[in-house]
Amino acid sequence: QVQLVESGGGLVQPGGSLRLSCAASGTIFSIMDMGWYRQAPGKQRELVAGITSGGSTNYADSVKGRFTISRDNAKNTVYLQMNSLKPEDTAVYYCNADVQTTGLRRIISWGQGTQVTVSS
Repeated sequence: QVQLVESGGGLVQPGGSLRLSCAASGTIFSIMDMGWYRQAPGKQRELVAGITSGGSTNYADSVKGRFTISRDNAKNTVYLQMNSLKPEDTAVYYCNADVQTTGLRRIISWGQGTQVTVSS
């Protein structure tokens, strides 16, 4: 059993910064890919950033140069540093992880989501 819990969302002004965290817990043997997705009202869910177990990263074009994804394997945690935030970044942000459990089952786990609102 694996649980992902996000934290760090909130209300910020345009140009501000937020740091999201997502901690995985449970019967974890290893975690492969981890990532952040977001969904704004009336829009499609999109991949914001992803990171592999080896540290390779990829970003949506809309956030390149502003967001940074990182991970701490010892803590089973993934982070998303968001700088120069824009109103268009307003969305519910979800983390996910490709997890191998201690029973050697491979599952995709999702967090409950955290609201990020960028507004004056």
